[in-house]
Amino acid sequence: MFARALPSCFTVGNLFLGIISIILAIQGSWQYAAIMVIIGMLLDGLDGRVARMLNTESEFGKELDSLSDVISFGVAPAIIMYVSVLKDTGPQGWLVTAIFPICGALRLARFNVSPGKPGYFIGLPITAAGGILATMAIYNEYVANAYILMFAMLFLSFLMVSQIKYPKFNKMRVPKSAYWFAPLFLIAVAVSAILYPRELPKVMFIPLALYALYGVKKAIDRKRRGEANDDPVEDLK
Repeated sequence: MFARALPSCFTVGNLFLGIISIILAIQGSWQYAAIMVIIGMLLDGLDGRVARMLNTESEFGKELDSLSDVISFGVAPAIIMYVSVLKDTGPQGWLVTAIFPICGALRLARFNVSPGKPGYFIGLPITAAGGILATMAIYNEYVANAYILMFAMLFLSFLMVSQIKYPKFNKMRVPKSAYWFAPLFLIAVAVSAILYPRELPKVMFIPLALYALYGVKKAIDRKRRGEANDDPVEDLK
């Protein structure tokens, strides 16, 4: 019984952190709100792997995961961006704030119906898009014009519903013994978040942004070569 419930515990933990992230953002602590999204990403990456490892995958788990992702990586990052950057932009900010989770929900619905091609996701996964948006808010002090970040938010929304292919990593072989270190890793991330609340999101932003840009670059390269398909790579959600 515990084995069957364990993956859902990770998923509910992700959902819990998403709700806490929204509360922190509304209270103005959006740096810590971004950290909640990052930790939620780690939990989101564990639930599917643990379910496959324990052979407890189910339709219930998949639906719960999608519903949690809409909150944690759609609504929460959009609220973080609105509170930190867009709150003074008027109705335009409202519209862009709404567009992001809507595109995220569309992305998840499409994934549930059609997971994509072997080795690839079609469109930027909402986990990556939400992580980028939440951590991008930390850089608002370096960007003089809020409309630049607004455009970046719209671009991420487009990537989620686009036909751009992104490589999967969720089926890479990971030793089962490594999962015993996952709680220690989560504790280490939490401690780092407490000690360095501004630095952790900045560090996480870079690989996530590179992943998003990688898909765009490969799509441009394929279009230039006139290729319809790539060779699939070794199998993020």
